Amino acid sequence: MPAKPVIDAAERKRRKKSTLNRVINNVKACLNRAFQNGHVSSDAAWRRLRKFRGADGARTQWLTVDQCRRLINAAAPDFRPLVHTAMLTGARWGELRALKCRDYDPVSGTVIIAESKSGKPRRVYLTDDGKAAFESWTAGRGESEVIFKDRFGNPWGSHDQHRPMVAACMAAAIEPPVGMHTLRHSYASSLVQAGVSLAIVAEALGHADTRMVSKHYGHLAPSHVADAIRAHLPALGIEIDSTVTRLRR
Repeated sequence: MPAKPVIDAAERKRRKKSTLNRVINNVKACLNRAFQNGHVSSDAAWRRLRKFRGADGARTQWLTVDQCRRLINAAAPDFRPLVHTAMLTGARWGELRALKCRDYDPVSGTVIIAESKSGKPRRVYLTDDGKAAFESWTAGRGESEVIFKDRFGNPWGSHDQHRPMVAACMAAAIEPPVGMHTLRHSYASSLVQAGVSLAIVAEALGHADTRMVSKHYGHLAPSHVADAIRAHLPALGIEIDSTVTRLRR
């Protein structure tokens, strides 16, 4: 059976540093709260603690529309609806496998992510294709039944996505193989490139604000930035010598 995607040494090192940065953030937050509440007399001991530089800037990867189609078609039959739904909703693996039939609302054409990473439920709007897919997946089933099950009829586990994703990527000629989270990135990048505001994309992804979306996808919407700059930056009125010819090497 195919293994997980191979991660090079540099990326493993970056991920370890990124994990340590999150630990440092959490520890400092706890210590700062203790200091603010008067449980310790000084915060000098940890004030100078610094995070690793350049560890949190992982390159965000996403798939093209053609690659998304190929991946859906190449996925195993029991795994295919999960890949499809990830591209329709931008939901995380844990959110996808927890979806129940009652979470699909045919009236509003939405899926509610009841168990999200943030702890707050969110509602994701579906396209006509998405509504048709969910109608098919939930038809004639009990409201409390999990929508997606493996070929043995069991709910998917927390780590069951790795092998079928690698197998689907190999069959779809996507190199190197990507993980489920890349499908979330693909959903977001498609929306941003289509001109959807960062605030709406952030809401669909379940982020509290636009900071993460702007960090990872803001560069995909350059027209908004370019239009704003060109519309408001005043002209300096400097004449340019039009007789200058660029030298090419």
